[in-house]
Order: sequence, then structure tokens, then C-alpha cells
Amino acid sequence: MAVRDTLNQIEDLVASSSHVPFTEKIVINDNDLIHLVEELRQELPLEMERADEIMRERDSIIMSAQQEATNIINQAKQQAAQIVDENDLVLKAKERSKAVLQQAQQQEQEIIERTRQNARELQDNADRYANQVFDQLIAHVTQTFQGVQQAQAGLEQARQILLQAKAQMNQQTAQQAYNQVQTQAYNAQVPDQNYST
Repeated sequence: MAVRDTLNQIEDLVASSSHVPFTEKIVINDNDLIHLVEELRQELPLEMERADEIMRERDSIIMSAQQEATNIINQAKQQAAQIVDENDLVLKAKERSKAVLQQAQQQEQEIIERTRQNARELQDNADRYANQVFDQLIAHVTQTFQGVQQAQAGLEQARQILLQAKAQMNQQTAQQAYNQVQTQAYNAQVPDQNYST
């Protein structure tokens, strides 16, 4: 299914992302992630429409079963009306009509009950499927968001390390320059003292 495929792609993207050195963070291509999230936005309405279609099929099945039950009852009534004769034939016709009517009513109840059971199963399956889709989507989006946060934290840590290294380098350079100036000043003063003596 399209939604599950996209979720698997997001999971693969997280799993195959590069790790930031010396950390447990990962670097994710934001363009790929945004593209996959956009696919989910387009696919979820289609999945929901499929669930709605299942519900519509359930209603259609119930209506069809009710129509079939009505047809059976009508046929039973027609058969009962046709079995009309005198004396024993009339009595037998009435008994047969009653039996046929009872059988038709029993069949009607069985059909309606089976239809309701099928409808409940369709509804339960649709609900379970929708919940699975949303649960997987929430889990993958949460995992992806955590991965992005970890990647940002890793980048910030690397930035701080670079800033510290730069500051140390600048401090060492300044100290070396200061020492060199001091040495030159000292060397410039020593000949003057010797000359004066």
C-alpha cells in the first residue's frame, strides 16, 4: 500500500543517514524528508476514501439483504395465495403457506444477521486499518523528528568545538606576536645599554 511504502522509505532514510562523528546523531537530507512527508499528505486521503468505500459497500450489502428478504416474503405470499383449494386442499394450502412464511421469515432473520455480522467485521477491519496507518505514521514522524533534532544538536556541538578551536588559535597567535614584540624590544634596548657604558 502506498502509505506503508512511504513510511518504509522514511524509515530507510533515517536508517541510511550518515552519523555525525563522535556522536549518536545523524544527518538527514531535508529535501528527501519533505518530499516523503508530502507524499503522505497526498496518500492519506486516498486511504481514508478506501475506508469510506468499505463503509458504503457495507450499507449496500445490508440493503441488498433486506431486498432479498422482502423478495422471499413476497414469493412466499404469492405461493401461499396460489395454493388455495377446497376442503383438504385449502387446509393443506394454509399449512403450507404458514410453513413457507415461517421459513421465509427465518431466512430473512438469518440473512440480516449474517449481513450485520459482515458489516461489523468490515467496520472493525476498516477501523483497525485506519488506526494502524495513523499509529505507523505518528511513530515514523516522531522518529524522524527526533533524528532531525539529534542532527541539529550534533551540528551545534560541532559549531561550538570549531568556535573554541578558533578562539584558542587566535589566542596562541596573539601570544606569539606579543612575545615576538617583547623580544625585539628587549634586543633593541641591550645595544644602547652597552654603548652607554
